Amino acid sequence: MAEPGGTVRDPEAVSRFVENFAAQLVEAGLPRMPARVFVALLASDDGVLTSAELSERLRISPAAVSGAVRYMARQHMVSREREPGSRRERYRVHGEQWYEALTNREAVIRRWEGALREGIASLGRDTPAGRRLAETLAFFEFMEKELEAMMERWHGHRRNLFGDAGEDPGAAPGQRPVRHDE
Repeated sequence: MAEPGGTVRDPEAVSRFVENFAAQLVEAGLPRMPARVFVALLASDDGVLTSAELSERLRISPAAVSGAVRYMARQHMVSREREPGSRRERYRVHGEQWYEALTNREAVIRRWEGALREGIASLGRDTPAGRRLAETLAFFEFMEKELEAMMERWHGHRRNLFGDAGEDPGAAPGQRPVRHDE
């Protein structure tokens, strides 16, 4: 297996890595096919593959790739882009994919917080169920604040390790990472 930059890799070793890491993501709750496609993108030097390339590497149908990419795009784990001068789409994983996934989860947590507030008001704060919901709400509010501070620390740590945190190793030269909180 040769990457676009000419790097030669043992295809069996790469396949084992993709399947092993994907299995771990599945254990953590990610659906199987999106996990496999995501890890295949992570394992490619450019972080960009077409549907045909993903189908070939993973031995799956283009329809399976499409469904996986649709799921991951909703989770902000990958983006779609057109190949220059072509109608074919390429799928890209960005260096900030973990940040994007966590940011997306943060929006979900905020919606849960709103629902929990409504539940507390409906059930009464002083009832056993109301207290349980209040504790759950307090946990999510705590996590939201901690996540924000943790991501700030991550950006500083990333800068120390890899230089300019504005550069995305999965992006085309000069392209900034896509951030949904801007």
